[in-house]
Formats: sequence, C-alpha cells, structure tokens
Amino acid sequence: MTELSNSGTALVLRGRQHRGSRARSWTRRPAAGWTSAGCYLAAVVGANWASSYHVLTLGGLVIPAGACIAGAAFIARDVVHEALGARGVLAAIAAGTVLSAAVATPRVALASATAFLLSELADSLLYRRWRPHGHVLAIAGSNLGGLIVDSVVFVPCAFGSLTLLPGQLAGKALTTAAAIALVLVVSRRREARS
Repeated sequence: MTELSNSGTALVLRGRQHRGSRARSWTRRPAAGWTSAGCYLAAVVGANWASSYHVLTLGGLVIPAGACIAGAAFIARDVVHEALGARGVLAAIAAGTVLSAAVATPRVALASATAFLLSELADSLLYRRWRPHGHVLAIAGSNLGGLIVDSVVFVPCAFGSLTLLPGQLAGKALTTAAAIALVLVVSRRREARS
C-alpha cells in the first residue's frame, strides 16, 4: 500500500501509486465515515428543526437558526465523502433528504428536502471536482456552491419570499468559515506531527 499526503489528509491507496483525481481505489476509513455520517445526519435534523421554529436577529439581519447548523452539515458531508467515498456520501444524502422531510413543519420540510437534495448534490460534485487541488480549497469551494444553491431554493419555498435570504447566506457562510478554520488548524497539526 502507498500512503500519500494531500494538504494534511492521508490517503491510503491499493497497489501502485496514483496521482490526483486518478486515485480510484482508496481504502476507506469506515469508523470515521460512520461517525461523520452520524454527525452529518444530526446536523441535518438540527438545521431543519431549528429552521421550523427559531430565528436569530443580529443587528438588522434576521437569520433562520437552522442556517447556522446547516453550514456544519456541508463540512460533515465532505468528511463523509473523504471517509466513505461517492457511494457513501450519496447514501448519506438520501438519508438526509428523508430526515429533512420528517422533522420539520410541512412547508419547511418540502422546501428543505428539495433544497437539501439539490444543494448536497451540487456540493458533492464540486467537492469531488476540486479535491485534487487540496482539501481546504475543495471544502471552501464546494460549501460556497452548496450554501448558495440551498439558500436560493430553500428561502423562497419555506418562507414565501426572499426576505430571509441575506440572513440565510450569512448564517451558513459564518458557520462554514468557522469550520474551514478548524480544518486548517487540524491539517496544520497533522502536518507538524509528520
């Protein structure tokens, strides 16, 4: 087996050395995958419940509380992708879509399930495309794309107008920025240990 380090994340490959996106035979980390999938699904449930019943006000900006939690779901989905691969992340997205419909008010549930499915697929595709260029870039770019798709679909469907769109984008962007900062710290610590 060959171990490669890509921006602080170790990838274990079977057989000969592969480079970039050509690495198709990754040995997955199932324990990390199931743990991150659980965190991902908990973030999905929390975001949908919070969006149904709570809003935050920061200055003049009204932020659906679920937006802050949904940003964490994007990061957790990327970890699932790393640990379990494309099939694992698609299974998690399917489960998250079902949970989205099950935990919220009917209007929020429909909006959430629709937005969730579209944004998670966009996020996953962007992540996969940008992953060869580095872990942090893949997380940042894919999450930005995912949060925009999610917000543009979710807000008008769930709330009947675009009034909460700025708050939705801000809440998700702040959560994503905090999570990316955490990923950078962890990546640098791993690199320092190596």
